Amino acid sequence: MAVFEIDAIVDQACAAKPMTLEEKAALCTGAGPWQTAAVERLGVGPVTMCDGPHGLRRLDDLSTMTAPSLPATCFPTASCQAATWNTSLMEQLGEALAEEAIALGVDVILGPGTNMKRTPLCGRNFEYFSEDPYLSGALASAYVQAVQRAGVGTSLKHFAANNQEYQRFNISVDVDERTLREIYLAAFERVVKEAHPWTVMCAYNRINSTHCSNHRQLLTQILKDEWGFNGAVISDWGAVHDRVTALQAGLDLEMPGPKPHRVDAVVAAVRDGTLDEGALDESVRRILGVAHQAAQTPKGHPFDEGAHHALARRIAAEGIVLLKNDGLLPLQSPGRIAVIGRAAIEPRIQGAGSSHVNPTRVDNCLDSIQRLAGEARVTYAEGYSSELDIDQALIDEAVALAQAARVALLFVALPPVIESEGYDRPDLNLTAQQVALIKAVTAVQPRTVVILNTGSAVVMDQWVDGAAAVLEAWLMGQAGAGAVVDALFGRLNPSGRLAETFPRKLTDTPAYLNFPGENGVVRYGEGPFIGYRYYDAREMPVLFPFGHGLSYTTFAYDRARVSARRFKDVEGVALSVDVTNTGDMAGQEVVQVYVHDREASLMRPVKELKAFAKVHLEPGETTTVTFHLGFRAFAFYHPAHQRWITEDGQFDLLIGGSAADIRCTESVTLESTLDLPSLLNEESTLREWLADPQGKSVIQPLFEQIVAHLGGAPANREHPPEPTGMDAARSVLDMPVLSILRFREDALPATPEDMVAWLLEEVQ
Repeated sequence: MAVFEIDAIVDQACAAKPMTLEEKAALCTGAGPWQTAAVERLGVGPVTMCDGPHGLRRLDDLSTMTAPSLPATCFPTASCQAATWNTSLMEQLGEALAEEAIALGVDVILGPGTNMKRTPLCGRNFEYFSEDPYLSGALASAYVQAVQRAGVGTSLKHFAANNQEYQRFNISVDVDERTLREIYLAAFERVVKEAHPWTVMCAYNRINSTHCSNHRQLLTQILKDEWGFNGAVISDWGAVHDRVTALQAGLDLEMPGPKPHRVDAVVAAVRDGTLDEGALDESVRRILGVAHQAAQTPKGHPFDEGAHHALARRIAAEGIVLLKNDGLLPLQSPGRIAVIGRAAIEPRIQGAGSSHVNPTRVDNCLDSIQRLAGEARVTYAEGYSSELDIDQALIDEAVALAQAARVALLFVALPPVIESEGYDRPDLNLTAQQVALIKAVTAVQPRTVVILNTGSAVVMDQWVDGAAAVLEAWLMGQAGAGAVVDALFGRLNPSGRLAETFPRKLTDTPAYLNFPGENGVVRYGEGPFIGYRYYDAREMPVLFPFGHGLSYTTFAYDRARVSARRFKDVEGVALSVDVTNTGDMAGQEVVQVYVHDREASLMRPVKELKAFAKVHLEPGETTTVTFHLGFRAFAFYHPAHQRWITEDGQFDLLIGGSAADIRCTESVTLESTLDLPSLLNEESTLREWLADPQGKSVIQPLFEQIVAHLGGAPANREHPPEPTGMDAARSVLDMPVLSILRFREDALPATPEDMVAWLLEEVQ
């Protein structure tokens, strides 16, 4: 039974034993740092929550926010999860997280994080999936559905536009409605409608000057009324500024507690008429729904630590992205190996901040390599320390080992002081010591593999050309070391693909001129053009494109076809392609489908991801991959219509292995079934009238008359005007109709305003 199905149960319980005003007010504010208030006389127990996008941070003492956390599996972070492009694997992750929540007495997991990677500088990017809302929504939906099938709730976060850590508690995100809908809300919308999360967590920041906790349009009009969300909206910890205003806006539960003065403020507001008690009752109903659902799942069953460790390894394995390979990998009888880099023995398995997990165990790469290759064949140098200063002695030691070896494996991880919740990265570089180390080692050992542990993109222009291969292993979780070594030695074939673009330099990034904002405001001036959408529009080269990832085998695409060349938007269209493993090793390919709108009334990205599938193929094997592209694959949000719309026209369906590697293209024609009201008014230009099918039939005669007048052609005149030399048609297209009417020389039937009113009536 889901939260949205238990209204009758809650209503019946409340009718039998009505809650007092004080009880209702108390229920809407946390009883402690991690639990909601109980109503013992009604048999309503507390709901226990804990951090956990990639593993549970369940504190030993729930009465504090600083106690040690209980051991739990530290899975790879969201940036690695997203690089798997594998929704089935996300379901397995969700099932495992739910098992651990049940074991540790947790009712609601505070995750997943579904915010967009607007800029690679965001300190919390390791907790977020992607720069693309379609990919983020698909992965988050699989995660949420799997967790909740097991009887544990989720909290979809941070709603919305929480895309930086700088001034995150109060920064105002100034963003237009279309950009908000298409980029920053789209993933949330999919998860809410498809997976029905028990709770949604509001963000700290403001949107267009209003705090998210007070944002009625966001929390009530869009989330609850438009999308049909029937769970509880909870605050991020400490995000509520005014409890009464937040309740009126649709914020059901404030965390953390206890906050007696907040409870008293709600009681007083109801009594003096400031707050409608019906609004309070609605929040109570939603919280009771979550409490009732949580109570249906018995807690305390142990989980299988070994099985979950193995799952963490599988996720890390599929998330590894082979960025570059000149043929050195996979290593075959490599001889003497120099293992260099502190991260080889102290792996960076997760980000810093509220999501920090106390792992059940942690593997490291040096041990795994020694077991596989033999200790006598492996040497180790630290390469860099935990300090950020240049240490030439460490570099010199590493160089000596690299020169004496047949292969150098260089492990590099960004330290928490640079990449963490709470602050953004100052740049996209590795540390100065790490860059100097890579340059020095690759100068003496061309057979060098660089293995990166980062939560988001880094620039590599200073050193990438010298490396024989580069492997992005992300923040890989407690079992990631074994997966990395398997990839290096060919025991697994890398199948990860980038869920974010790696730019050549920081100044190339879409938000560069508008980040991090000033005077308390960050302007999303790039609009919907973030990530690959921006680089496509600018025709700007990147280091590694969205969707990129190499393999130890090769894949061929053939026989792309569609179910119909012309179709109605409500029907959608099926797209199929044959994919063949043309190499000598089994592997997985991520087939990606992008849609290009050839012509639209509003500016659109060059292409947008609208479908994907990950397929496993043995050498020589062929499979047919089929996608169904529905209404939203072709639609865009039109702010004037205040809805998603489609328009008649031609679309290109692009199939490939990355945003920059399109293998097949099929063209189709869409017929829109939408009956949209005309947006024409007295301020509309001739261009807009002519673009409207009905408007064109009405305005065309007037347009021809004006063009003839300005162009010197006869127009019922005894003497035509002198030619002006201008392109008359182009010169008037952007003039408002009222301005055009002033050029008429025949008597108008009424005033210009009456003429426009008549024209509009004709259109309607």
